[in-house]
Amino acid sequence: MAEFEKIESEVIEFGEGEFLEICRKRKISKEGEEEVIAIEKGFLDEKGNRRYRNNLSIPEEDRLVDFLVEKLPEFKD
Repeated sequence: MAEFEKIESEVIEFGEGEFLEICRKRKISKEGEEEVIAIEKGFLDEKGNRRYRNNLSIPEEDRLVDFLVEKLPEFKD
């Protein structure tokens, strides 16, 4: 099973105690290490701790990152 080490992140809160986080992580497994970009959504519990619900991790490859940067604005009204 892989382990993840957070390298850097940016968080924005929205709604009632919800947040969206974009971060760079190092994935460590038997096969080796690789860096990924993760987009994670979650909420703050009653103590203010972040609890994660959903995430999407993609390999840190230029063509994948460029695709997201190019296409995401097209979905905005």
